[in-house]
Amino acid sequence: MPVKGRIARISGPLVVAEGMRGAQMYEMVYVGEAGLIGEITRLSGDRAFIQVYESTSGLRPGEPVEGTGAPLSVELGPGLLGTIFDGVQRPLPVIADEVARRDPKRRMFIERGVRVPPLDRKKKFHFKPVRRAGERVEGGDVLGTVQETSLIEHRVMVPPGVRGTLKWIAPEGDYTIEDTIATVERDGREIEVKMVQRWPVRIPRPFKDKKDPSLPLITGIRIIDTFFPMAKGGTGAVPGGFGTGKTVTLHSLAQWSEARVVVYIGCGERGNEMTEVLERFPKYKDPWTGKPLMDRTILIANTSNMPVAAREASIYVGVTLAEYYRDMGYDVLLVADSTSRWAEALREIAGRLEEMPAEEGYPSYLASRLAEFYERAGRVTALGSPEREGSVTIVGAVSPPGGDFSEPVTSHTTRFIRVFWALDTKLAYSRHYPAINWLISYSAYVETVTEWWHRNVDKKWREYRDEAMGILLRENELQEIVRLVGTESLDEKDKLVLETARLLKDGFLKQNAFDPIDAFSTPQKQFALLRMIMDFHRKGEELISQGATVAEIRKALGRLYVEMVKAKFDIPNDQLERIEDLRRRVLEALERVRPVRAEAL
Repeated sequence: MPVKGRIARISGPLVVAEGMRGAQMYEMVYVGEAGLIGEITRLSGDRAFIQVYESTSGLRPGEPVEGTGAPLSVELGPGLLGTIFDGVQRPLPVIADEVARRDPKRRMFIERGVRVPPLDRKKKFHFKPVRRAGERVEGGDVLGTVQETSLIEHRVMVPPGVRGTLKWIAPEGDYTIEDTIATVERDGREIEVKMVQRWPVRIPRPFKDKKDPSLPLITGIRIIDTFFPMAKGGTGAVPGGFGTGKTVTLHSLAQWSEARVVVYIGCGERGNEMTEVLERFPKYKDPWTGKPLMDRTILIANTSNMPVAAREASIYVGVTLAEYYRDMGYDVLLVADSTSRWAEALREIAGRLEEMPAEEGYPSYLASRLAEFYERAGRVTALGSPEREGSVTIVGAVSPPGGDFSEPVTSHTTRFIRVFWALDTKLAYSRHYPAINWLISYSAYVETVTEWWHRNVDKKWREYRDEAMGILLRENELQEIVRLVGTESLDEKDKLVLETARLLKDGFLKQNAFDPIDAFSTPQKQFALLRMIMDFHRKGEELISQGATVAEIRKALGRLYVEMVKAKFDIPNDQLERIEDLRRRVLEALERVRPVRAEAL
């Protein structure tokens, strides 16, 4: 029987209920006459401390609290893609329609206590069985498929923990998610399997085994793919102060990455930023197929003016949805914007619970919660048959106050991630985008993805990449000397380093996220641009050793220098022969350099 109690105290999103003996930790409850959704976060005697996921204004002590006997869970099944949910998986468009049905004037408002199912109960999906009655099945086995969108074939799986003999499976046809499509018999008991299943958001979904992150997640962003690559199943963070371009970077990742499914969580960000996502994403096309981008995307919107408790739950909802598509064998990218706002929600809830604060008021368990979140990333072999591999890649934006990377959320996050794309305020203010600082950013996946680049792009990728990185680091050292005594005090080799570094920054690292050609670079184009610049540098070093000067080299290049800088947005991804032709013309121009010193000898 569900536990029933009464409200004893209300403190913002925290409600303390009495008479709740028998309730369980993390049990979902309905609070008050309006039936607001809440979750038990602490039990003390017959008292339950509940974080409510809707506004508690108007609640009064004495109102009823009713338990459900189950933890906060999400519905998993066809119909997730292309939908916009709030932080606890309530479909916002359906809520808007429900509110409008009651009062057309209030369509733009989300009322409290509106109960609508996350997935459409009336829509029918065409189910094609792939198993036969009489076969042995277990959790994770694919029973059939549904074409969920134009991009994604939804694989209907046996829920984890269910095993036995497949007694009956539905023939090919149209079914709703609540129709029984199979029955599994075990020990004389029949278990009905439907296209929809529920899963607790705070419990990771099981898998067979975890694999090494050896495949790169191509994003089309040159500084990321070439210098600080992300691997499928990896973890990363994008920290940066206000105005450094975190949101645009995350938009580019969600839009251009080769992940088959994208889960975008707007976690505590400003409403206008989430509105931009909601307006832009439905208009975009998937760059890999040309189909609508929303056909592979799930949006979770929990803005800063929404209940703070739902913000804390939103990332668990998002990662559970990501794991579900991972189990089907898809590569999933989860983007959380931002984990700092999520941490602030933790801090506020902990304050309401009167817990002892730690660094800067955050709860002492902040690090463990961050670890639990990022540990759910990975590339795995899924349960069941047929054998399939899938991955969840997690990238979280971090918004440190004043751009201070030593604050608790950023410093704790760096312990659990392997890619750090640090956004720099100075770069952003100088209009260098993406403003990723190559001096303090890092990726632990460079070694693991090298083989893929060598096998699929070019065997010299790592050689050119490391050489370019060395030039950028050397240029930073030389800038200190230049500031003190000027450029003329440098020798010609160091002057060439400055010239090549400028070419790398202008012609490779800078990238216009809104340019139709430059917004996305294939791995092949990235390497072609890098090779062109580095071959220029190598030839320049050769000429300098023969007595040439950087001024002579620049003079010999003439307009070719501008062409090298503009190649990134003048030459499309499918015309790489033009980059090769430009590289050849650059080397031919340098061949005509006749060092003055050499002629004098």
